Order: sequence, then C-alpha cells, then structure tokens
Amino acid sequence: MRRPLEIGKKMLPVIAKESTRVHKLALHLPTGPSSPFIARLLSTLSSNPNPSKNPPRTSTAEANKTFLPTDVPSLPQSFAHRTLLHSSLSSQLKSPPNLSEAKRLHAILIVNGFLNSVYADKFLGSQLVNVYATFGFLQDALVVFDKLPQRTNLAWNAILRGFLGVGCFSIAIEFFHLMVSQGLIPDNFTYPLVFKACTELNDLEEGMKLRDFILWNESQYDMKHNAYVECAMIDMFAKCGSLSEARKIFEGIREKDLACWSALICGNVQSGEWLEALSLFKRMVLEGLRPDSVIMAAILPACGRLEDMEMGLTLHGCAIRCGFNSDLYVSNALMDMYCKCSATHFAYSLFSNMDNKDAVSWSTLIAGYSQNCQYHESLQLYLMMNDAEIRTNAVIAATVLPVLSKLKLLKHGKEMHGYILKQGFESDDVVGAALVEFYANCKLMIKAEHVFRVMSDRDITLWNSIVVGYSLNGEIDIAFQIFQKIWDFNLKPNSITLVSILPICTKIGALRYGKEIHAFATRSGLGTAVSVGNALIDMYCKCGSLELAVRVFNQVKERNIVTYNTIISAHGIYGLGEHVFQFFEEMKEARIKPNKVTFIALLTACSHCGLLDRGWSMYHAMMYDYNIPLGMEHYSCIVDLLGRAGHLDDAYDLIKKMPVEPDMNILGSLLGACRVHNRVDLAECLEKHILEKNQKDSGHYALLSNIYSSTGRWKDALKVRTMIKEKRLPKRPGSSWIEVDSRMYMFHATQSELGKIQDILEKLLLGMRNEGYMPDPSFSSDDLQYDVNDLTNFDAS
Repeated sequence: MRRPLEIGKKMLPVIAKESTRVHKLALHLPTGPSSPFIARLLSTLSSNPNPSKNPPRTSTAEANKTFLPTDVPSLPQSFAHRTLLHSSLSSQLKSPPNLSEAKRLHAILIVNGFLNSVYADKFLGSQLVNVYATFGFLQDALVVFDKLPQRTNLAWNAILRGFLGVGCFSIAIEFFHLMVSQGLIPDNFTYPLVFKACTELNDLEEGMKLRDFILWNESQYDMKHNAYVECAMIDMFAKCGSLSEARKIFEGIREKDLACWSALICGNVQSGEWLEALSLFKRMVLEGLRPDSVIMAAILPACGRLEDMEMGLTLHGCAIRCGFNSDLYVSNALMDMYCKCSATHFAYSLFSNMDNKDAVSWSTLIAGYSQNCQYHESLQLYLMMNDAEIRTNAVIAATVLPVLSKLKLLKHGKEMHGYILKQGFESDDVVGAALVEFYANCKLMIKAEHVFRVMSDRDITLWNSIVVGYSLNGEIDIAFQIFQKIWDFNLKPNSITLVSILPICTKIGALRYGKEIHAFATRSGLGTAVSVGNALIDMYCKCGSLELAVRVFNQVKERNIVTYNTIISAHGIYGLGEHVFQFFEEMKEARIKPNKVTFIALLTACSHCGLLDRGWSMYHAMMYDYNIPLGMEHYSCIVDLLGRAGHLDDAYDLIKKMPVEPDMNILGSLLGACRVHNRVDLAECLEKHILEKNQKDSGHYALLSNIYSSTGRWKDALKVRTMIKEKRLPKRPGSSWIEVDSRMYMFHATQSELGKIQDILEKLLLGMRNEGYMPDPSFSSDDLQYDVNDLTNFDAS
C-alpha cells in the first residue's frame, strides 16, 4: 500500500498542469494590505531595499494588481485527496530547493484554495511566509503574511527574522509588539530574535521589559525556563553593558552549556572586562567544558589587551590541543594577540604557516607592525599582499595610510587616496578619518581640511581626527574651536573625542576646560570608559591638581595598565616616592602585569626622589623578574638617576657598556648632570659624541657652551656657539596663550619685532634689575644677550 505522502507527490504534477494559466500570475497579489502597519512596512522596504537581500526582480509589491486569488477557481477535490495534497505540500514547503519551486508551490496553494479566506490553512500559509523570508524576499513574505486570515508563530517569527536580516531592528521590536497586541503568545523561537534586536540597538530598557514579560508568561502559563532564551537574554544584557544582570541569569542556570558560557565571556570581552573574561574561561575549562573556536577567538583579545603574553601562549597551546590550528578565525585572533603583546615575530611565524589567509589575516599583521612602530615591515607586508593579488579593501586602506604618513611617503599616500576615490571607499568614515590623519601627519592641513569638509557631516570619527591633526601641528586654538562646533552639527562627542581634546587641555594647562569636559563626560556617561578616566587622571596631574587626579583614580571602576602608569608617573614627578610604590603594589595585587612604561615611571620616580638603591632594585627586577628588555628610555632613566645622585663616572661607564649607540636623550641627561656637578672634564668626553650626532636641536650645544662658560673657558664656549650658527641649528621657539571671551589666542616667539611688546619687556627687565636682579655669572655676556633677544622678540599669531 502506498503511503499518503507518495500519492500526494504523484498527484502534484497533474494539479500543477491544471494551474498553468495562473502559474506565472500566482505571486501577483494586490498591494493595499488590510493592516496600515504592514502597509507602512512595505512602503519602507520599497523605498529603501537592502541590496544584499532584495536583488532586482519583479516582486509582489510591483506585480499586476488586477489578479486576485479569488479569480482562480478551486479544483473539485475529495476530502481524502485534499488531505493527501495538504500533507505533500506541507512536506515540500519545509525546504524547497530554490525560489522558483517556492513560487510554484505558492501557485498550487492558491489554485487549490489553501489561501482562500474561507478555507485558508494557517499552517501552509505560515510555511509559505517562512520560505519567502528564508530566501531573503521580505516584501513578498510581508504581502503573503498580511493576506493570511490566520497566522501561526512560524509566520510571525519568519517576518521578525527577516527584519533582523535587513537591519531593521526598531521595526522588528515594533512588529513584536503588534504580535503581542493581537493576543498571540510568543514562543521560545520568538524571544531570542527580539533580544537580538535589543542588542543591536543597545536598548537595555526594552530588553529588561522583555525579560519581565517572559517571567510573567512563565508564571501565568506554568512554562519552564528555556536554555535557548536564557542564553539570548545573557547575551543581550552582557552586550548592553549590564554585566551584573547577565551574571545573575547565568548563575541561575543549573546546567550551563557552551552557548551560555560563550555569551557571558563575549559580553565581558566586549565591555573591556578582560580579567573577568579570562577568569570565566578558566572556570569553564575546570568544569569540564571544551571550548569551541568561537570562544577561543573571543577570549584571545583579552590577553592582547592585558599584554599577558604568558596567558596568550597558554591559550595558543589550548587551541592546538582542541584542533583549532587550521581555524582561520582563531589564527587571526592569535596574530592580533601576539601583535598587541609586541611579539610580532610570533605573529609573522603564525602567518607564514597559515595555509589559508584572508584579507583579515593580512590587515591584522599589517596593523600589528604599525602599532609596534615597525613601519617598514608593515609596508613590506602590504607590498607582499599586492603581489599575492589580494584586493585592498577599505579596512586595509585605512590601516596602510598611517604607515605611509610615518614613513613620509606623501606620493604613495596620494596614490592611495586616488585608489580610495576610485573604489568608492571615501564614504567609509574610518577611511575618511585615516585620510585626515595622513595629511595632518604630513603637515598638509589644507588637504586634511578639504577631506574633512567633504565628509564632516557624516560621523564624529572625522571630527576626532581633525582635532588631533590641528593639535599635532601646534594649532591648539583651532583644535578647540572645532571641538566647540561639534554640537552645531548635531553630533555627539564620544569617548575618543574626549581622549583627543583632554591632552590639549593638558598641553596648555587649561584646568577650567578640563573640568568642564570632565563634567560633560559624567553627564553623558562617557566617564566610565577607561580611556577617558586615564585621560582625566593625566590632565589633572599635569595641570597641577594631583588631589583631583587621585579622586578620579579612586572613582573609576575599571583600571588597566595605563591607569596605573599614569598615576605612578605623576606621583614620581611630584617627588612622592612612597606613594609611587604603594600604587605599584596595588597594581600587582590587581593582577596587572607591569610593562616597560611602568618601569620608566618607577625609575623616573626614583630619580626625582633620590632613591638610588630602590632604583637599582627596580632596574634588576625589570630584567630578571619580569623579563622586560632594556630600552633607550630605561638607560636614560638610570643615567639620570646616577647623575642626580652624583655618580657621574658610573653613569658614563654604563653608557660605554651599552649594547647600542646611546641617543641624545641619554647623552643630554649626563651632560645636564655635568653642568650641575661642575664636571667639565666629563663634559669634554661627551662633546665628541654630541658633535658626531646629526641633530637639529641647538639645546645640547647651548648646554655645553654654558658648562664652558661656568669655568671661564670663553673660547671653548664661543667655539660651540659658532657651531650653532654654522650648522644653522634653530632654537625651538617658545609659545604662550591667553583665553579671552572663551577663545584661545596663541603667541609664538619669532625673529620679527612688535615694538609695543618689546618696549614692555624691556621695561620689565629694567625693573627687575632695579630691584636687585643679577644675571647668573656662570653664563657669558654673549649668552645672556642671546637669551634676552629671544625674550624680547614675540609675534602674535
């Protein structure tokens, strides 16, 4: 005996033949749906279709409006025949192979009255809606959906999923409310879709309402908790910044699966809770769950952010044991982690052994080299990428532009700009910001302004770039003016905006502006960002308000290595050695591993506080306890430490034993100590090293001249001064500023004279002399005259 389904399948060709007349017209349903809400949705989709989901075609919304389903007479059928046909159609609608087959089935449904308002079958109609939504034809799905007299949750969920697919998240939530208002009880497939919409909109309030609605439904209908829904709930709360709520739901789940762990771990990573994410990962492994590639790729950035190379190596080993060595996403995440830990050689080794590389692989390593100031390697890798015929996309273009600016390759940068215009990447905000930064770094602010003007109304990212650009080029007053105009363009500053403007307040000592920005950060909720907290601490420290800096430090919820480096460095400069080491101990208790910058701050603090023994202790701890290689900055700190303590010969011996050639900072540090301790003999030894350097700053020559002058060796002093003139070494001009009517005015020292200002300065100098001011006899009269001329030559900008 044949099965009913087999009989139905054999009957379908006959039925389809009968419906040939309407086969092509089956989808040509009239628009003008009964629901105004659906009409609005169709109008929205027609006016702004998603190109990836709505390819050019003759859609239902554009079809012949004269055809009606009632125009097609239903074929006379027995009850048994109709039952078999229903069964067969239901089976085929579950997974039609292509859109053409779906349209054919649609025609059969109409011809046989399954969509007729009288005999409509809600299950088959809902399946048809799901089919169109699955194929990405949301408009067609909506038209069919609106004509169904009865709809199941399958149809509602299909439309919800379709809206998420085209990025209409607000409409998806509105559609969900329509569903509830019509008396339907959402199922466990509905809730995750709505939570996804809340996550994409970062709408925590709507997500909390949905959570309460679910709890109410569970209590009303005695429904059990669903792991799929709970996982979606955890993901929403975590990614919307409410980690406490996410954790509460997570801990309430008795049997936690990998999806729950993944949701909470990824949420912590996204919120910057790196240590918590790593702690959760360790706990998950201890509870016997094997990580998948998604969790592995998500947790690796935490090691990179913490610069925890040891943990990163451990996770790399874990990835290999789990069989992820050939997983592309894990490999890319590993490369990024190694680059952020300054281990680009490991990243390149991994990259070289990858069988399959995508554009992300190349851009990750190119950016990694750039972040570690290995600009030549970054450019070389980009050229290799071109040879491999990998197309430069918008991300790679934005990554390469900073490299070209650092290498001063203006011609190549302009060629990249041309390529960007040709490919249409200029509409990308990140690319636009990279172009602004490129021209600003090349000191071509006119070009930077042009790019900015063309795109300034699009995104706050470009405003951030132009503010930084003017600041880098010394145009601090213009940078402030642009920052104040952001609100005129209905744009909202973000955390990067504040991190860009606060260093300018620091540079000019504008404490009042800094406090106003701090107030704005607090009101707007941006003050919780760790980068903003760090910038505020730095600003208060350098503007002379250490007490306020400590208050911000105590208030910030999240602290990273930059936070501690900033507060340690500030207390070191203020000479508060004991406080420095208290913060250092607190940092270690917080399981934050010190880096090379930490030890620069610690050694500088020891130098300023005269803690020679403590300084040597830190020097050895850095090398032997933390395996941090010595850099030029560390040598400079040690030389300064020894020089201030009067151990100049030890400092000179250290310089001679250095494995690399000392730079001018190290030589200048010891030369300054020679001036303080009157060691002319040692200054003479340093003279030949200084003269060998092809430097463009006259400061060290002037210092050497002053040392000779202090012992009456005028000829040697004059010889050095003559070198300054022969080499045409410029003296870095001083600058000052004043605020009038909320506008910043800058003044720079130049060789042009302003008579009125010079007259005032001369009167002040005479007044100082009349009150007993005497020039330092260790300076020559020629030197004094040189400095006075500099003081009395200002020009206003």
